[in-house]
Amino acid sequence: MTEPIRVLVADDQPLLRGSFRVLVDTTPGLTAVGEAGTGAEAVEGARRLCPDVVLMDIRMPGMDGIEATRHIVGAAETAGTRVLVLTTFDLDEYVYGALRAGAAGFLLKDTSPEVLLAGIRTVAAGESLLAPSVTRRLIAEFARLPPTHRAPGSSLDGLTEREREVLVLVARGLSNADISAYLHLSSGTVKTHIGRLLSKLRARDRAQLVISAYESGLVSAAGPAADG
Repeated sequence: MTEPIRVLVADDQPLLRGSFRVLVDTTPGLTAVGEAGTGAEAVEGARRLCPDVVLMDIRMPGMDGIEATRHIVGAAETAGTRVLVLTTFDLDEYVYGALRAGAAGFLLKDTSPEVLLAGIRTVAAGESLLAPSVTRRLIAEFARLPPTHRAPGSSLDGLTEREREVLVLVARGLSNADISAYLHLSSGTVKTHIGRLLSKLRARDRAQLVISAYESGLVSAAGPAADG
């Protein structure tokens, strides 16, 4: 029998924290292993309980969710734990910081229970999850940054033309199925290209591929770069 996905719930509001825990515990295949009311408690809980996924609030007292995510993802003993960030506002100024810290996914708290539960399963399986509004926020952040704050495009020199095409579509928020249909490729071929991109760009997951595409200049807020 498959082991349930172990979830740690981190939120500074007890009512929300309890609600998320009940939702997780009443869903087959998931189990809540603990709660945390601060970022520091989330880090300690991740080390002690070794959850598969941490549902992470951003705005918590003391250590916030971004710093907690950085500690969890960066520590050897919790490197296998995935962080799914939940926030109230789609224009939260910390979206980019959370992704840079290593969050595997980002959803709004007003999302439906079904989408949240699917998100937990998605990040637990090693995939990344970005709500469409979060992708738009990420694009806006890169549009705001001056070119000198972005990494040079040479970091993509090792990619083939097809891999660049796939990376552009990943950055635009398309799923593997969407990319398959758009480029007329089999799902297996798309997965192969994604795997090669992760390897060549030393990216942990899909969220980091999105960041690489924008930081390199391959994709801009207005559209793909001229050489992409």
